[in-house]
Amino acid sequence: MFTVALTGGIGSGKSTVAEQLGALGAGVIDTDLLSRELTAAGHPVLERIAAVFGGSILQSDGSLDRAALRERIFRSPAERAQLESILHPAIKNLMLERLATLDAPYAVLVIPLLFETGQQTLVDRILVVDVPEHVQIERVKRRSGLPEDEILRIVASQSPRQERNARADDILDNSGDTAALSSQVRHLHRRYFQFAKSK
Repeated sequence: MFTVALTGGIGSGKSTVAEQLGALGAGVIDTDLLSRELTAAGHPVLERIAAVFGGSILQSDGSLDRAALRERIFRSPAERAQLESILHPAIKNLMLERLATLDAPYAVLVIPLLFETGQQTLVDRILVVDVPEHVQIERVKRRSGLPEDEILRIVASQSPRQERNARADDILDNSGDTAALSSQVRHLHRRYFQFAKSK
């Protein structure tokens, strides 16, 4: 199946683009959603994470305390690497399982840490959703209420914007309004549909 990796920095609008491509007929697999599935209360992956990080990263109902874990890993690169060594392979395996059963003209794999995890080799094409950094920060503040220093830490942990854009096959500029974004998405969908037919 023809596959497109959809990536971009935090707050760039990846989910919006994925939803629009999905509505047009693409098969969408979002690794953020897979991550939530794997870290649901009682899941073996969450149990492995808790065994490494201790019970302080769990809430009283056994679910993951995402804020507590996020704070820890952004303060400790070693702990972040530990978490990634558990989570990233599990997410990748689940993504590939879902991809194998997908029935759609082409697949969109939403992978925020595409380059950081080396998964660009799994796809035919790379689509980056791009916005200036100040727009990212404002959107994340509005959406999640995180303090600016925490947002900046997250931005700094991701591939630099220039590097992401340089490695993209397609770039969607999401600094405008919804209509401008939708127009770009429809254009890309038509291209991807043609690529998929000729693969």
